[in-house]
Amino acid sequence: MTADNLVPTCVWRISPELVVALDDRFGEPVDAYVNGSQVWIRDDGPGGTAIEWRLHPVAGFRRPAGLGTYELFPTIALALAGDGPPAEAPESLWDGLEAFPAYGDETEPALLRQAAMASLGLTPDAAGLADHRSIGDEWERTGGQVSVIESLLRQLGAPSL
Repeated sequence: MTADNLVPTCVWRISPELVVALDDRFGEPVDAYVNGSQVWIRDDGPGGTAIEWRLHPVAGFRRPAGLGTYELFPTIALALAGDGPPAEAPESLWDGLEAFPAYGDETEPALLRQAAMASLGLTPDAAGLADHRSIGDEWERTGGQVSVIESLLRQLGAPSL
């Protein structure tokens, strides 16, 4: 890792509680990708910094049949909030959530952690500086067959899932 590749980052492991908190506090994602990623961009970082909140898919993600790219998160979140059993367990779709400055803004990891906790209402499993470039390169090289969250947790020195 080189210092110019390091990004302040907070990470939460996936859980039904996390999905419900995202839906309750942030609503539907502003963007969703065929690779399973769900994204919110909010001005709730330190000093109003824009933060990208990215729900990362599991390695080898496959979207459940019958659910479109933009239907996936709201359908699972609604079911977890009490509408009935979800079509898929969140753990089979996503590994966890990452929050980081959206546009390369600089901030201290401790300030990001504090702001993220206030916005989401949940304590992250890990926070610090992560090398996004090396993780992205590995994800691309393997065709999405590695866990971005597991890579982040490893870089941040947190125990494995």
